[in-house]
Amino acid sequence: MIQNILKGIRAYAGSFSLISKLKLWKYFFIPILISIITAVSIGLLAYGLSDTIGSIISQIWLWEWGKETFSSISNFIGATFIIAIGLVLYKHIIMALSAPFMSPVSEKIETYLTGIDNHQHRDTSFSEQLWRGIRINLRNLSKELLLTIPIVLIGFIPIIGMLSTVLLFLVQAYYAGFGNMDYTLERHFKYKESIQFVQKHRGVAIGNGIVFMLFLLIPILGIILVLPLSVTAASTKTVNLIQADKLLANQKDMQNDS
Repeated sequence: MIQNILKGIRAYAGSFSLISKLKLWKYFFIPILISIITAVSIGLLAYGLSDTIGSIISQIWLWEWGKETFSSISNFIGATFIIAIGLVLYKHIIMALSAPFMSPVSEKIETYLTGIDNHQHRDTSFSEQLWRGIRINLRNLSKELLLTIPIVLIGFIPIIGMLSTVLLFLVQAYYAGFGNMDYTLERHFKYKESIQFVQKHRGVAIGNGIVFMLFLLIPILGIILVLPLSVTAASTKTVNLIQADKLLANQKDMQNDS
């Protein structure tokens, strides 16, 4: 698992130069705009709701003594909860809406890596790519929320709570990498087959998502570069994995025939 995570991280090496070499920056204009608008909208929403959620939580404390301290803690809990949910929503919104724009990027990278101009893969339209992105990300969003909410609550348990930050980061990283890999997978596999592929290579997905999440910690520049670099890295590695899996399958078929 750790080795595969490192492979997902190392795939980022050379991504910037590859984008420039293949002249892919023009494809990222609309996704970058989607990323900025989504980040600003969620940021404003989080700012407005954190105090509201904090005040709701503080009502649990019925006593006068320690009420001010508990209110402060409640505001912190509210802010933490909103930030965690906000990051989850941000990822899936931008990845779902950017799907039709990222598919051509992934295809050009695949053509460059394989040297094959006319690939034998599924031919999908703009609307089909958008629906595929929405469907995958709604599925991932629901599963991630089911994991995120209890992990956030565990974070307030002494000692055990220290692990929640790491778990939360890895869960978010996995689903970020999942979305980035699917831009390539949608040409080769159907919905369920893609899910099985990512589950098989979950370490690579986590590695890609780790860098994705770290980019979001960089003010302004992070939300601009996160999609171009993460999608390029994911496409490069996913193409290699598909080729490796096909080669392995062919070798097994030859062994069975002999």
